[in-house]
Amino acid sequence: MSSKMKNYDVIVIGAGPAGYVAAIRCAQLGLQTACVDNWFNKEGKPSPGGTCLNVGCIPSKALLESSELFEKAKTEFSQHGITTKNISLDLEKMIQRKEQVVNDLTSGIGALFTANQVDLISGTARLLADKEVEVSFPDKNKKEKITAENIILAPGSLPRAHPEIPFTNNLIVDSSAALEFESVPGSIAILGAGVIGLELGSVWRRLGSKVSLIELSKGFLPTADKHISQQARRILLKQGLNFHFETRVTGYEIKNNKVQLEFENSKGQQKELFDKVIVAIGRVPNIGQIFSDNAGINLDSRGFIEVNEQCQTNVDGIYAIGDAVRGPMLAHKGSEEGMMVAERIKGKSARVNYETVPFVVYTDPEIAWCGKTEQQLKESGQDYQVGSFPFASNGRARAVAQTEGMIKILADSKTDRVLGVHMLGPHVSELIAQAVIAMEFGSSSEDLAMIMFAHPSLSEVMHEAALDVEAGAIHKARPLKN
Repeated sequence: MSSKMKNYDVIVIGAGPAGYVAAIRCAQLGLQTACVDNWFNKEGKPSPGGTCLNVGCIPSKALLESSELFEKAKTEFSQHGITTKNISLDLEKMIQRKEQVVNDLTSGIGALFTANQVDLISGTARLLADKEVEVSFPDKNKKEKITAENIILAPGSLPRAHPEIPFTNNLIVDSSAALEFESVPGSIAILGAGVIGLELGSVWRRLGSKVSLIELSKGFLPTADKHISQQARRILLKQGLNFHFETRVTGYEIKNNKVQLEFENSKGQQKELFDKVIVAIGRVPNIGQIFSDNAGINLDSRGFIEVNEQCQTNVDGIYAIGDAVRGPMLAHKGSEEGMMVAERIKGKSARVNYETVPFVVYTDPEIAWCGKTEQQLKESGQDYQVGSFPFASNGRARAVAQTEGMIKILADSKTDRVLGVHMLGPHVSELIAQAVIAMEFGSSSEDLAMIMFAHPSLSEVMHEAALDVEAGAIHKARPLKN
């Protein structure tokens, strides 16, 4: 152990989207900041960015883009007058591109740390009593202690293991390993039909796998608006994804380097053989050994670090953000919490509005939403109006041959305040920001209806949906009233 501890204003534990943003913002505000992170790439070099940049959001989107282009080249280019022959897949090169995207971004974070004078300490941190942080360096076989007035815990999350189906033999894998297959499996079972399962299923289906998603719950994307989720399910079924809802996996057997899954549903007990099984049943907080018992940090009933609305733990000067605390496990939610905590440590006023967190599923078409769903409004008894408009009636969507889906706006019947916006269609991961901005400013549907949108653009669907709240959509046929 070092005889003299280095003291900081802030120590951030974890360099994922929550942690690295918090560290950079603290440094920008003039606080001497260290960020301790134990993620290393295949070459053994520090790789800040957490799950999102290394094995989650970014690499999965890179493969989604590559696989979508591959499928379009096979099935859609001809309608544009582009003739292609002998389309082939170089999976190794596709994976290399994905890894290059990851390396570019993680090295970029390292450069940002240097530019902002954040000390990146590449080791495993453990919070002790009195805001001391012990950092282990396994490669150097040593430990050091550092301390700070303020500690921000941002340890992220881990894939949830299935109680009956352990990871094994590169045949039953988690979502991270599912981004590293060396060849396209003939058949894949994905346990879980949530966001991760749908995105991974889309990647490998496009590349040639027969994909079955096995889901314990009854509904498809139950947190999304029911109208949108039902339409999305029909489209994904048409694309070739197979769904088994209300299905419980009860066991497995390895046979000739394949996995025979045993599961039961309304049809009774069944068995089916798959080349690969991907477990995508959610994630759990990565709190492991991040703090000792005498650090005094409380956990809630679900095993998350207990915090208030400002992400303060029960210990003064110690905060927790991102996947390890309540709320959706989303990178952008964690980043905003990191910004808020940095501002509050500096004595500024800051908050996160959890009512307008955007959600996105990067299938094709994409699914996105923010605010209340129609089923939530019905359950609460709130009076509301609905406006919707299909992409099929939009000129830009027609021009780019992406016409499936719609945008739906829910507004308060009395005040016209926008309560929720739900989207299914091309590039709605970008369009949803319009809805978030509108809701942050307390906009009414009339406000959106009175704004000028560029033509031709996909965003005009948002405009027409707002007009439709009062039955005023221009490009939507409806019978005239007498």
